[in-house]
Amino acid sequence: MVFLGKGKNSAFNESAIKLAYIFPLAMWTTLRRKLKYYLQFIPFTTNTLLLVLVLYLSRKYFFEQPVLPKNSDEVSSVNNMLPFILLLAKIAFWVALAFIVLSVLSTLGAWLYYIWLKKKKQSCLQLEFSMERRPGKDNRVFLNAALEGAFRPILGFVKGRLFYDDFQVTDKFPLLSNLRKKGSIWRKAIQGKSRLQLPDIKEYQIRGGFVFFEDMLRLFSFAVPEQVAGHFHQSPVLVQQTEQEVAPRKTETTDIRIDQMRRVEGEHLNYKDFEAGDDVRRIVWKVYAKNRELVVRIPERFEPYASHLYFYATFYSDLPLSLANSSYGREMLNYFKNNVWTVFDSLSAKEFEIRYIPDQTVPSTEGSSNKVANMVSACSWHQDKTLDRYFDLKQGTVIVISSFTNLKELEQLVDGAGPGLVIYFVKLSKTFRHYVAFNWLKRLIFLPPKDRLSQLKDKWLFSSSRLQVRKREKEISTLLKKSNSLVQEL
Repeated sequence: MVFLGKGKNSAFNESAIKLAYIFPLAMWTTLRRKLKYYLQFIPFTTNTLLLVLVLYLSRKYFFEQPVLPKNSDEVSSVNNMLPFILLLAKIAFWVALAFIVLSVLSTLGAWLYYIWLKKKKQSCLQLEFSMERRPGKDNRVFLNAALEGAFRPILGFVKGRLFYDDFQVTDKFPLLSNLRKKGSIWRKAIQGKSRLQLPDIKEYQIRGGFVFFEDMLRLFSFAVPEQVAGHFHQSPVLVQQTEQEVAPRKTETTDIRIDQMRRVEGEHLNYKDFEAGDDVRRIVWKVYAKNRELVVRIPERFEPYASHLYFYATFYSDLPLSLANSSYGREMLNYFKNNVWTVFDSLSAKEFEIRYIPDQTVPSTEGSSNKVANMVSACSWHQDKTLDRYFDLKQGTVIVISSFTNLKELEQLVDGAGPGLVIYFVKLSKTFRHYVAFNWLKRLIFLPPKDRLSQLKDKWLFSSSRLQVRKREKEISTLLKKSNSLVQEL
């Protein structure tokens, strides 16, 4: 028994309440996902039950002797036509049943043949992911899947399904096309290209998959587990916004001239020979004591040149992680990533080089043409690296913050950075905004929303999380208006 009350242990009691609520919910979610995984092995579907019902009704009305009414002129004519009608119905029934049996038997044969191929290690599910980027719209992730050696059932289908992350499942994708060998009419494999519609902008880890052999009515679905692995990124999308003029704080080369002079750190580990006019206070006496040579340190200097702009985006969440990890938090994370990527893309068109500094460990994407987009998509809300530990006041020029940013740390940042800092403030509450007031009523009554974001938009107005986020946004906006930094709200 746990006693809850006020006093020194109130914080502990609050944490215990949160854990008591979150743990059963997470356990139920995991159990539900695992149950859905193991249900793939059951070959029967709801169509199987419908077939049994149809067979029962057909036997009752077509094959049992009907009870004929008493004789009359009209009834006599009906009775004379009834055997002919029943005969046509029986013929149609047996023809349909023959097609169904043929489809089921060929499906069973294709399934057994593929299991035999797998045991001989002559076939497996091969995957390849591709990305179609559309400016201003959702990026499309396509899956190219191939199954070597297998064949499709007569009047049947072969489909696949992938499991990613923690037993989460994709929709089934069909394998309909033939892949033939070069210079041959024989089929090498069956393949298919499908779009993966996934909810979040992040890196997905493939944990396994299934291949299904289904008959034409999907009465049976015979599954074969596949040991597949891999990963792919759902990349952020460019959104419309106004540009902000920025200038780098870090000079590594003197290729590009800028209007405002920036301080350049001296190379303290390198020295030069003492010359007339050098400051004697910069003489390195330790070197003179060893080598009897007068050398001086290269001092810091001001240069009217700049080459690199360092770009920061903090995913630190000062609000509870229960909010950040909820459905609202995941949609706000997608919105934040889209804005981070848009700001980076607009600044990368400038004449100087821009470098993105992540605030968390992300998988290496060396050699990828979309390296930064993949790094942004792999980030998540966290409470590990605070803003003061993340942002470098000496070289940082641009930082993107969210409504989850800690207010005190942000105040210290703007005070120490000076007027050259450019801050992009992403208001996460805009994730759920409705552009037309009538849309809310239309979605609620006439057109029930299908995707997660549309469903959350309808509930956001009555959510307690809305008050937390809006309150923090007002506090951050008030602080930024008083600062000397260049601020743009997104």
